Amino acid sequence: MQITLNAEPRDIAGATLSSALTELGFTSAAIATALNGRFVPREAREATTLKDGDRLEVLAPMQGG
Repeated sequence: MQITLNAEPRDIAGATLSSALTELGFTSAAIATALNGRFVPREAREATTLKDGDRLEVLAPMQGG
């Protein structure tokens, strides 16, 4: 299916938010996710299903100063 990840079109096979994040290489627990503009808590990612055309935003903390 095709989704938009951080404003970039991506093809994924994962059917849940959790599996899509793993497929896309987001393995850190220190990320925030929003699906179609709504925050998705870490505990809800496994039960959150994706569909073609969804917009996914993933934010990760940055180090530096």
